[in-house]
Amino acid sequence: MSDATPESTPSAPSEGAPDFDSMTRDIADVPAVEVITTVAVHLMSSAAVNLGLAEEGEDHKDLDEARKLITALAGLVTASATEVSNFHAGPLRDGLKSLQLAFREASVVPDEPGKGPGEQYTGPVFG
Repeated sequence: MSDATPESTPSAPSEGAPDFDSMTRDIADVPAVEVITTVAVHLMSSAAVNLGLAEEGEDHKDLDEARKLITALAGLVTASATEVSNFHAGPLRDGLKSLQLAFREASVVPDEPGKGPGEQYTGPVFG
């Protein structure tokens, strides 16, 4: 065997295959608050797109999808608020409220107060 030939080991991932051991170690190093806020931001972004708030918004508007995403976001924000501190929870609550109000404005037939997306977790949302 020459020095130029790389040695293959059974534990080394094959070329192009994900290295799950490395990925597991990487995610273990991420603080929970970062995972929670990242998920919340993804839910917010997706909800905003489905509310038609992105460029070419009307092409992507889907209030049924937006309702599901806002409800999931409300559950996450409400459940994790005490775990992530007010420093992180405050902006998440503000973003959630903005999305809930945007949903109310986008709806042809607005929900009654307390019946909008996520309001079972946050209580009624008013402008």
